Amino acid sequence: MGDDLGDEWWAHEDGSEGEEETEQDKHSAEETKRTKPEKRKRGTEQSDKAKKKKKDGGQKKGLISQQKETKDQESDKPKKKRKKKKKTITDVLATSAPKPGCPADLQDLLTRYFSDKRSVIEQEELQLQDSCFLSGNDLTHSLSSYLKQVCPKWAKLQKQHTEKSSAAVLIVCSSALRTIELIKQLTAFKGEAKAVKLFAKHIKIEEQVKLLQKGVTHIGVGTPGRIGALIEREGLSLQSLRYLILDWNWRDQKLRRMVDIPEIKLDLMKLLESVILTACKEHKVKIGLF
Repeated sequence: MGDDLGDEWWAHEDGSEGEEETEQDKHSAEETKRTKPEKRKRGTEQSDKAKKKKKDGGQKKGLISQQKETKDQESDKPKKKRKKKKKTITDVLATSAPKPGCPADLQDLLTRYFSDKRSVIEQEELQLQDSCFLSGNDLTHSLSSYLKQVCPKWAKLQKQHTEKSSAAVLIVCSSALRTIELIKQLTAFKGEAKAVKLFAKHIKIEEQVKLLQKGVTHIGVGTPGRIGALIEREGLSLQSLRYLILDWNWRDQKLRRMVDIPEIKLDLMKLLESVILTACKEHKVKIGLF
């Protein structure tokens, strides 16, 4: 039987199997070739990602450490001291109860103001005796009630005062608005006496000089700047002056008194220094702190 089929059958069978095996081997080899680059590519991608992650992590750590070092350096630097905000007059007075002015307050103001302008001996000349002052306002008086207290013989004084360009009473305050307010408060005190506004706002000094020359002025109410200017121009005489009332205790919206406002204080010091202090020492004028 083997001889009938011959050797070709066996050879043919072996040959076919050999070819099949060869094709399978080729197929598996091709798959292996394709798989290896893919695996290699995946491995490369994974390693790249790992390297990038490591790099990012390193950069992040470096940034954190850098920030930490900067903070440490900043903390090592001496801290700048914050400047304390200076308290204003308003801040101080808002937390304290108002106190009525007294002669010692005016004396202290004169001493401090002239401390660097006059010698010790000259400063002593500025000191006033207690007899130069009227009784103070205890913060319960209106202007009329205060004047009635310190000028009990006002009716007689009013009749005796006949000199033009002069005033028997001068009331010194901080502003034009305050002047108008005080003149309104005088109604109950002045009677038939004439009161004149003496401030610079909207009123020329020449007009005020003419007004003072026209008739007798019993009471003058105004700012120290304008009153001083009128005295310098001889538009206002202090020959008949008996009482100088300072609007000492009144405070504006910022809780400032007249002497707390630099420009007003300067004008007041000039006025006092020029003629008032001398008249007080000669017992011609008395000062009242309203």
